[in-house]
Amino acid sequence: MMKKAFSFIVLCTLVVMLVDNVEKTNAATCNPQELVPCAAFLSSGATPSVACCSKLKAQEPCFCGYVKNPSLRQYINSPNAKKVASACGVSIPKC
Repeated sequence: MMKKAFSFIVLCTLVVMLVDNVEKTNAATCNPQELVPCAAFLSSGATPSVACCSKLKAQEPCFCGYVKNPSLRQYINSPNAKKVASACGVSIPKC
């Protein structure tokens, strides 16, 4: 339980820190902080909430940019991220 809570806190902190690293051309629409509602599901692989799925669908066009970002790549390509995306009906592209 403590490990999951720590992972969640670390993930949230990274997401907040990385907001400034998103390319300026994508800043208006691509914001990894928008995925914070998915953090618990990404760390646990549990069935995502409606709010998480909504955010994933809104951010789907940004996934290639996130995959190309070395700080975000590990989260987008993780097995749990693929499970959550699949449960939400969102695909993670091979960029």
